Amino acid sequence: MPIRLRFALHGPRHRKIFHLVAIDKRRRRDGKPAELLGIYNPYVEKDEKTVEWSVDRIRYWLHVGAIPSKSVTKLLELGGIKVPAPEVIPPTASEQPSSSSS
Repeated sequence: MPIRLRFALHGPRHRKIFHLVAIDKRRRRDGKPAELLGIYNPYVEKDEKTVEWSVDRIRYWLHVGAIPSKSVTKLLELGGIKVPAPEVIPPTASEQPSSSSS
């Protein structure tokens, strides 16, 4: 089951709040998550944005292989949570294009 860390939108139009969730990547954006990890509210005050999250649970999901979205990665790095780099699997010999010179 591939898990992603991403935002789910909630709230009325023009006053959205974002739930940081761990969810199966095949589910819809606002579908039922595996776990609610935090809430990001950019509209609390004029110049203040609030983030409430469970750092231990976010680190757990990252440790077991959950992949954060780009926007979640940016927010986590601003909050001081180190996001592991995605693993790049090199292509096997049979998948590499052959170069033949004639």
